[in-house]
Amino acid sequence: MKGTLFNISIALLTLVATACEGQVKYEMPAPLKDRAELILQRKGYTTSYNSKTKTPNWVAWHLTDAHTRGRYQRKEEVFAEDENVAAPRATNQDYYNSRYDRGHMCPAGDNKWDKQAMTESFLFTNICPQNHGLNKYEWNDVEMKCREWARKYGAIDIVCGPIFDQKGVEQKTIGKNKVWVPTRFYKVILCRKGEPKAIGFIYRNEGKKQLIENAVCSVDEVERVTGIDFFPALDDKTERRIEAKADLKQW
Repeated sequence: MKGTLFNISIALLTLVATACEGQVKYEMPAPLKDRAELILQRKGYTTSYNSKTKTPNWVAWHLTDAHTRGRYQRKEEVFAEDENVAAPRATNQDYYNSRYDRGHMCPAGDNKWDKQAMTESFLFTNICPQNHGLNKYEWNDVEMKCREWARKYGAIDIVCGPIFDQKGVEQKTIGKNKVWVPTRFYKVILCRKGEPKAIGFIYRNEGKKQLIENAVCSVDEVERVTGIDFFPALDDKTERRIEAKADLKQW
């Protein structure tokens, strides 16, 4: 209980400190009360780390047009343990021969603008076990769409993370540190330019082809599935309106 309260306090302090600086972080979800949460602020994103699953609950970032460009490349980086979280924690060895990719939540392609941001995107607190087919195709396609939208609108706010559906059955894990394997992944996007709008996606963590049209859902639906309150910094009326529907054609 003490640990949970401590982690919630960290989340609240982060939100308060940000607000005091006059920079409302619209991408930040509300603090979680039903699971382990440690908020870690990186240069290019914020992650809510879960010490039980050894994965993030969510990863959130503000993606600008400028952030979609840059000279720093992922080929120069290596995946690394996050020494800001206590062991046991995810390591490269956990993924070895697991048949799962080290799937970025905040993608390396969104961090080419800064060397530190690129390096931090390879920390395992930003990574989940992800099916290779999903990682290479559908998940990558949505990442590229987000960069297109950031260029089109100037900036968007993004949150994504794992979904664990194994209720009543043993949770699948990989490695000696027992990193939880998600059954699905979600991503929600907010555009605040002009008339605000939002859209969500849910993909199964498998290699079978998944049409983007079938993955589209409202933010309300993603909230129902994940138990996470997204975009709480919006005024209530706007939040209720844009989170209730999703139309890919509007983007």
